[in-house]
Amino acid sequence: MINGTQLRDAFISGANSISNCRQQVDALNVFPVPDGDTGTNMSMTINAAKRELETLKDDVTVEQVSKKAASALLRGARGNSGVILSLLFRGFSKGLEGKQTADARDIAQALSLGVAAAYKAVMKPTEGTILTVARLASEHAQQVAQQEGELHAADMWKEILISAEDALAQTPEMLPVLKKAGVVDAGGQGFVEIWKGMLSVIAEGQIVPSEEEAQAAPKEKKAHGVAAEFNEEDIHFCYCTEFIVNKENPNADPLSLRAYLESIGDCVVVVDDEEIIKCHVHTNEPGNAIQAALKLGYLTNMKIDNMKEQHGDNNKLVDLEAEGQEAFPYQAVDPDKEFGFVAVAAGDGIKQLFLDLGVDNVVSGGQTMNPSTDDILSAIHATAAKRVFVLPNNKNIIMAAEQAANLADRKVYVLQTRTVPQGLSAMLAFDPEQDRKQNMMNMVKAYEKVGTGSVTFAARDSDYEGHNIKKGELLALENGKMSFVDTDLKKTVVKLTHNLLRKSPNKDAGFVTLIYGEDVTEEQAEEIREAVAEKVGSNAEVVLIAGKQPVYYFIISVE
Repeated sequence: MINGTQLRDAFISGANSISNCRQQVDALNVFPVPDGDTGTNMSMTINAAKRELETLKDDVTVEQVSKKAASALLRGARGNSGVILSLLFRGFSKGLEGKQTADARDIAQALSLGVAAAYKAVMKPTEGTILTVARLASEHAQQVAQQEGELHAADMWKEILISAEDALAQTPEMLPVLKKAGVVDAGGQGFVEIWKGMLSVIAEGQIVPSEEEAQAAPKEKKAHGVAAEFNEEDIHFCYCTEFIVNKENPNADPLSLRAYLESIGDCVVVVDDEEIIKCHVHTNEPGNAIQAALKLGYLTNMKIDNMKEQHGDNNKLVDLEAEGQEAFPYQAVDPDKEFGFVAVAAGDGIKQLFLDLGVDNVVSGGQTMNPSTDDILSAIHATAAKRVFVLPNNKNIIMAAEQAANLADRKVYVLQTRTVPQGLSAMLAFDPEQDRKQNMMNMVKAYEKVGTGSVTFAARDSDYEGHNIKKGELLALENGKMSFVDTDLKKTVVKLTHNLLRKSPNKDAGFVTLIYGEDVTEEQAEEIREAVAEKVGSNAEVVLIAGKQPVYYFIISVE
């Protein structure tokens, strides 16, 4: 039998375990591009739960721990691997509903529900991935649970881990690309590392220590408290008030609470999901805000700061840049604003492109740093429109965007744009005079006709899809798939652009956009543009844009 304290510490230990080896997990990514970050995404996802769980006292139940972890994982989920991890533990929490403690059979059932939730959310699950590892471990746990006699929770946890490790070892046989590269699945490895860390608590009562925390020097934090950017005379509402409402009634309506908070203050943020309501308000009546919230459930994570006192007090520090995201202030829906847009992009130049095309808020991220569900949700809530279109612009961000859409307090539509050029083309196709349905059709049609090329470098030696790749060589990608390898940047861009035009499904394609990154000089870019223009001749117009994106030397759009 395990109690809430053990489960809380197990999650913390699991987070430390994956954090300690995230780089090794990143290195298992087969595709040799430098944005293989499965370990990083899984680590950042579960660490979102760790931060929440560290606030819990020792008298918690397994139900309370699993719910808080699931909610934090959902909001902190990054990349497909992080989203799948959050879904596994969200289902896991369903299996522990109503329980003070959990025995071996409870654990087996909870994991089974977690696997079911994850598989349900993935449209075409690929076997040989984290899903397979979790499923086979779950199936073994179910078999063990059917045995007669007493079963210890620690023994069940060990059985699950052994089975997960066996399944992980089989992943190269399920996915030929893994076998050829001589590696196991990165997501599956991440799941095993988390389960190992959790077992350390369940079996031995020991939290795996965080190597990163032990080695980290004290950080000099830049922001000076919640009121740092305000002049004292501009602070009309004195108390920054934050809390989480744990719903006692699952049908509790957060809209009435939001309306009340808006009547007594400003900067109101109310985010609702199945179990909790997360609230933030600047007010002169923090007690009244709390009293109103108590009508919907019990409160946790309460924090009240006097912003006038904080102003000029450099001892109260808040690291606003911890996640690398700018803050998006909450905006109530403007009944006169029909449509709004959120896009995900990396690079100041690309961000500005989206803003120039009418995007309201741009979330930092893309190929190299997938934003969390909460990052995207924050940008949605900062978009004062009745209907918000979200452009993920990366296949690994689509699931996080869809989770954010489910949590939003306004209507959200996720367009499954997988590249920056697709996102730009979708924006160009938008017509404010058309209705939502017609615009979605037009935008989808537009981005489906776009050919996307990208040029980056190989992060590791690899033998991938018939290409013998050496670390540092240039990789040319056509619509996300490997095309060829070279060592000369100009030749690579010219050849890749020619290939995209030749293979374009849009027979009328005659417009080429070259978006160059932060590691390419303006002189280099112009020289390459001239070479591309000479190659394509009068068949296409070639435009050059300073995207300033990291990692990718060029992003090429053909339409």
